[in-house]
Amino acid sequence: MDIIMPKMGESVSEGTIIKWHKKAGDKVKRDEIIFEISTDKVDTEIPAPENGILSEILVNEGETVQVGTVVARLQTEGGEVVQKAEPKIVEDVSPVQKVEEVVERKDESKYVTSSANTNGNIIEIAMPKMGESVMEGTIIKWHKKVGDKVKKDETIFEISTDKVDTEIPSPEEGTLIEILVGEQETVEVGTIVAKLAVGSDVVISKPVVEASPKSEIKVEETVSMHDNFSAMRETREELSVETDRFYSPLVLSIAEKENVSFEELRKISGSGIDGRVTKKDILTYIEQRKSKTGKVQETITKTPQQQVSKTAALAPSFIPETSSTYSSGDVIKIPMDNIRMKIMEHMVHSRDTSVHVTSMIEADITLIHNFINQKKDEYLQKENVKLTYMAFIADAVVKSLKKYPLLNSTIDGNTILQKKFINLGIAVAIEPTGLIVPNIKGAGERNIIGLAKAIADLANRARTKKLTPDDISNGTFTITNYGVFGTIFGTPIINQPEVAILGVGTVQKKPVVVEVNGLDSIAVRHIVALTLSHDHRLIDGMLGGLFLKSIKDILENFDPENFN
Repeated sequence: MDIIMPKMGESVSEGTIIKWHKKAGDKVKRDEIIFEISTDKVDTEIPAPENGILSEILVNEGETVQVGTVVARLQTEGGEVVQKAEPKIVEDVSPVQKVEEVVERKDESKYVTSSANTNGNIIEIAMPKMGESVMEGTIIKWHKKVGDKVKKDETIFEISTDKVDTEIPSPEEGTLIEILVGEQETVEVGTIVAKLAVGSDVVISKPVVEASPKSEIKVEETVSMHDNFSAMRETREELSVETDRFYSPLVLSIAEKENVSFEELRKISGSGIDGRVTKKDILTYIEQRKSKTGKVQETITKTPQQQVSKTAALAPSFIPETSSTYSSGDVIKIPMDNIRMKIMEHMVHSRDTSVHVTSMIEADITLIHNFINQKKDEYLQKENVKLTYMAFIADAVVKSLKKYPLLNSTIDGNTILQKKFINLGIAVAIEPTGLIVPNIKGAGERNIIGLAKAIADLANRARTKKLTPDDISNGTFTITNYGVFGTIFGTPIINQPEVAILGVGTVQKKPVVVEVNGLDSIAVRHIVALTLSHDHRLIDGMLGGLFLKSIKDILENFDPENFN
């Protein structure tokens, strides 16, 4: 079987092999990572399509080849190495190939994903990688069903990750012949979620039932995969009676790990297709179960006097109040969505990775404020851009990063990776899910007008779910503007794997001491508080302070005559 350089985006024409995880002669399992690639859109890991032996590696690490080029060959378990005369982007199929997925049920009925005659190719559509740290995604909605015709670039489905919610377009024109992952199901990056028949004369020859998670794995296979699941040792006959419920391998794996019995699984209300139990459902159930079993019963079994006596023995000077209670009707339980859970995980990861130190400085941006008020209408008409404080602050950050490039770095073990390019991340608030950080690529080559246009463009596409994987990958420094909500200053958390983040507070009119003709006087000025959180593993207080001072000086010495 030929393994090709995959196409990772509509405009991607080539890719570079970053690393081979396997060498020639190694055994590989289906979906096991074989190699990593880098394109101008995304860096990602490529899994094995089948079980077998990696018989030959044709493209070495560091080499760049065209999409569709054969990079390796896999000898499948059948024993044959299939070689193709010409590299192709997708696997060949016979002129007339029957594509049929069937699940046997106890009532002997069959549910078909599709049955199609195709004179063309089958393209596998994978869960895309939407950022360098993104490892999984959740299908939010399918816009097409099995059997539907789709045009190239037409939206097929929507996904949600901890970085972004976005719509995924069709890579080619064709017919959707199979859906492998249902709505609300979370799968790893690279997982095949659907198949598209490309070519002429694609005819659905049997009635199509929209792909249901029930058709992914036979009931018998589910049992065999979890024979060691002690809490689920019902017989196959007992399991097959459960004809109205399907449990994905991911859900079963979580249940096995958390010792959730099959009887408990039956009682969980599913929010997925056909009442299916999703990853979020089982995690919510496990959390609720923990909270119930972890309750302290002492407040129920002991009198208030006993509680006071016990506490007083430990701390005689402290007399606690009797504990208050509330009914479940007084509490609204709100399940976290996928983005919020992932934000939570990444914030904890950042806290536990970087040694956060935060410094603050105030900058007088009165000259910039006056310039914006005088010129905003002119530039809106001339450049079709709205002048904002953020564009000027971004410009000052870019210039300061060039002066102090260590803040434009990442840490890789004991190695500092100082970036020669500046990809400036701008945090954008997305209601109700939180923040997303798209990047201005090549920010170091843009002037203030160019930065203003890029900021407006990213904000608009973030809020309309039009961001691409390239927009949210390879950031080098981030700015978060909590001042738009009236916040004066804060202590932002570093956006991993970067080493610093700048927080921008609201612009306030404040009385300050200014020197006029050698004399001190009081004047009302427009002041902004800037806070820098930096990773003390690399950026010490002196460097952080110099960087902040540089931003302040650039802002306060703005020259309207030399704008742009």
